[in-house]
Amino acid sequence: MRQIVVVGAGVSGLSVGVQLAEHYYGVANVTLISEAISPETTGDGSAGLWGPYYCGKTPEHKIVKWSSETHLFFHQLWKHGLAGKVGVCLQPCMRLTTEPNGYPEPSWKEIVFGCQRITEPELTRLSNEHGRHYTGGYQFATFTCEPSKLLPYLFNRFTAVGGKFVHSKVHRFEQLLLDRPVIDLIVNCTGLGSRDLVHDKNVHPIRGQVARVSAPWVYEIILDDSDDGNYIIPNSETVILGGTHQMNDFNRNVSRDDSRFIFDGCEKKLPSLKNAATLSEWVGLRPGRDTVRLELEHYNTGNASIPIIHNYGHGGCGVTLCWGCAKEVVEISNTLEWSQCRQSKL
Repeated sequence: MRQIVVVGAGVSGLSVGVQLAEHYYGVANVTLISEAISPETTGDGSAGLWGPYYCGKTPEHKIVKWSSETHLFFHQLWKHGLAGKVGVCLQPCMRLTTEPNGYPEPSWKEIVFGCQRITEPELTRLSNEHGRHYTGGYQFATFTCEPSKLLPYLFNRFTAVGGKFVHSKVHRFEQLLLDRPVIDLIVNCTGLGSRDLVHDKNVHPIRGQVARVSAPWVYEIILDDSDDGNYIIPNSETVILGGTHQMNDFNRNVSRDDSRFIFDGCEKKLPSLKNAATLSEWVGLRPGRDTVRLELEHYNTGNASIPIIHNYGHGGCGVTLCWGCAKEVVEISNTLEWSQCRQSKL
């Protein structure tokens, strides 16, 4: 049996683990190693909204490809009776901006359902209601998929096909060889941890603070994509109010100033939120990078050269890109020599 190790158990690591374990079922052992697992990952507190967000300079065609495959994955879960279990909701969404140049036509327009540019009269009405000066926007329907439900689902799906989990922090790749003399493939999905694991100083935190409230009367996503904008994202049982995107900020503590910014801004958009009970406030550090790193590297341990596929730096797009990026990891693994001959020799 071949040996595959996936490092990291966030939404990216678990998506990779599931797809590799299912693809190589019966011919390879897939082990997932991580210090953190749900409900302690960065993604657990997020709203899980599908939508490209803070992807740096990642080529647009790659973002469209990966996000489209993830959108299809969510759609399949939703259609096949798993929506409640996995926390998938299909709901209307508005994305707005106050930027001078308006809102350019999004590259993902054909992925979502019924995407239309918001008309000028509607922008005026929304501007007056929200106390903003919107210059453009789009409305459509898309998915949210709550990581607090998605991650346990992926973990159970991973173990159901023989995947193994080891609760440990990986400091160096050589550490993996202590219990495994032979490793055929490593996949690095450590997100912000890649700053230390692979000494990638291009990886940086994008601090995000949100609040979770009880507001069952809210059924529409509202996102102000302006630099000083807020967002309102309903989940199946709660509503997430946000948010912040503070670059290179490692502070994981809730800020009172940020709380005021979030609650005041969201209540201006939707005054009924003043009556919503606050359930929690949370801070997570998105793994930002100038571009998503998804590529094959051969790592020399001194005794052997091990192929490593890096899959990190997704910024605020972890949920949006997870399944599509994992699919590409499998495609890259298929190009490896041992993989090409797996049917005849394994």
